[in-house]
Amino acid sequence: MTESTAKQPARRGRIFPERTLPPEELARRKAEQEIFSRRCRAIFERVRPDLIQEHYGWYIAVEPDSGDYFIDEDIEVTSQKAREKHPNAVHCMFCLNETGASGTI
Repeated sequence: MTESTAKQPARRGRIFPERTLPPEELARRKAEQEIFSRRCRAIFERVRPDLIQEHYGWYIAVEPDSGDYFIDEDIEVTSQKAREKHPNAVHCMFCLNETGASGTI
């Protein structure tokens, strides 16, 4: 019977520590995301009163650079419409209701 004499050291911490982002980069990304969200929210708040009467509960995808928005009952169709018109842009999704949030908690 063969016995193994070499014992592997216990691994603790991250699997890939070299891929850890510095705190400055994390803060920069968070700030960019907040700015993007505010720009999208402003467009949503502007068009929501007009659309909420006829399309309550529908989804709206907002592309903040152009100001375009796309609505549909199905979230996937809404996203597809936004990607067709702006294939390389990131869009933000809202639900046409009082808060803009979709789903339940």
